Amino acid sequence: MDNQRLLVWAAFGLMLWITYQAWMQDYGQRPAQPSEAPAPITAPVESGPELPALVEPLNDGSGDASRDGSRREAGDGPGLDAATGPAQTRAGTIRVQTDVLEIEISEQGGTLQRAMLRKYPVHKDRPNDLVELLSPEASNYGLLETGLRTAGGGAEPNHLAIFSAPANHFELGSNEELVVPLAWSDGQGVTVEKALRFTRGSYRIDVTQKLINDSEAEWRGADYAQIRRRSFPIERSMFDVDSYSFDGPVIFNGEKSEKPDRDDLLSDGPMTQTANNGWVASIQHHFLSAVQPASDQPYRYSIAIKDNVAVSSLIAAPVAVAAGGEHVFETTLFVGPKLQRQLEQISPQLKLTVDYGWLTILSQPLFWLLSKVYSLVTNWGLAIILVTILIKIAFYKLTEASGRSMAKMREIQPRMKALQDRYKDDRQQLSQAMMELYKREKVNPAAGCLPILIQMPFFLAFYWVLLESVEMRQAPFALWITDLSSRDPYFILPLIMGAAMFFQQKLNPAPADPVQAKVMQIMPVVFTGFFAFFPSGLVLYWVTNTLLSIAQQWRVNKVVHQEALAAKGVKKKKNGDD
Repeated sequence: MDNQRLLVWAAFGLMLWITYQAWMQDYGQRPAQPSEAPAPITAPVESGPELPALVEPLNDGSGDASRDGSRREAGDGPGLDAATGPAQTRAGTIRVQTDVLEIEISEQGGTLQRAMLRKYPVHKDRPNDLVELLSPEASNYGLLETGLRTAGGGAEPNHLAIFSAPANHFELGSNEELVVPLAWSDGQGVTVEKALRFTRGSYRIDVTQKLINDSEAEWRGADYAQIRRRSFPIERSMFDVDSYSFDGPVIFNGEKSEKPDRDDLLSDGPMTQTANNGWVASIQHHFLSAVQPASDQPYRYSIAIKDNVAVSSLIAAPVAVAAGGEHVFETTLFVGPKLQRQLEQISPQLKLTVDYGWLTILSQPLFWLLSKVYSLVTNWGLAIILVTILIKIAFYKLTEASGRSMAKMREIQPRMKALQDRYKDDRQQLSQAMMELYKREKVNPAAGCLPILIQMPFFLAFYWVLLESVEMRQAPFALWITDLSSRDPYFILPLIMGAAMFFQQKLNPAPADPVQAKVMQIMPVVFTGFFAFFPSGLVLYWVTNTLLSIAQQWRVNKVVHQEALAAKGVKKKKNGDD
């Protein structure tokens, strides 16, 4: 088999695979559209009345994956008129500022109704325009609600209840920790002391709800939490790599994470599961809102979409608090960038929200190596270059063997041309003669594909690391490259890559087939256009790898050529002696 033909098919196979992936994300595995699209959000949305229903009893945590959530339910608790308790007043707003977060908390339920990330601007050239993960406004609607449900009726401290706070502004300042206290009472002896704890440098928010039962009756109820997030159809574009990242709810059932398709939720109804050690989250590319229950007990997890709002909720089985007793409910929230170290501190499985796809087995170690190198050089672009060099060194001997085969192919090109002229009318005889030539010269024409086969997994792994790792979001390299996670604004790197591929071709044996030769000539142009809209960090990897491959192949060609000259000299001398 001709070496160049394999190279062409490998290159086109890569493009077809990426095109297929993009097509599947756009159109693959989608059910029929519902007859009526959900109504769009047209005005600012307040915290809705939906309350997760108490379920009694929950199962043993083995995992219930039913979509309709059908169970024996213990009733939905009180009506909305009774849900807020006796102190029915207008809810105020509490503002919280830490070194990394600007938060607004509503006194209605202690709901997080606004969250801005102080260290993450939306655009690098507008540093004051911060990423906003939670918002009461329609365009970027998002709320994070926590509360308690009461099993026996009456007032309950849910996310609709009005809490009181000692102040309406809290600031971390120079402290390491900040606690925002809230209080609620039903007026009959049941009180709740709710606290939200913020920590310096962290996007983790610890919520504790201490229920004190000074009434004369037993209190029964459960803690719950839910994320409300706008949910719109995503318009994907090959000119915007970010548009192919996931945006929507995620559920983890203790064993695996699942990203339900928006259309499936609309057509099939809510997804409901029951498990220990699970969580729910809402992903917005590099950013995340998540709820992780603290206790090791079964929770019911549910995801539903209504009126372009996705609601991801969890609720525990009811617990009993005797008269005169108390109980503390604990929940961990996360609102911030998908920093893997912080996510792992909450739950090792929460790191699954950084989705590297089916190449996680390669992408995860690659990110680890990049992080280690970055800690030494403090520049992600330089880290990419150094890691590319390390990968090249690791596979040097393997690619050198392939390079030698290609160099030998280059040396025997005149003899191959002679055979083609001799047997131009007999394809079978030509193939047999060329195979004998390959065998005699110990040349493997298929070996030239080995470098591409080695590069492809690392190329795809780099693609997902650059696309999914927030650590490289808006990371500068040098000169005009100010964001390695987005395309080169002036397309200079893709042009350099195209030129490098052109020179790389000159080092390899030219295809004997004129059609293949023309295809190979346009390959650098095709790849230049193909890479023009890829993240500049990915193009930087490919440029570095191509330049290293050129240097390696040039050296191998030189060595093989010298060996061929030496062999000819020995042969001539031997013939002269004879």
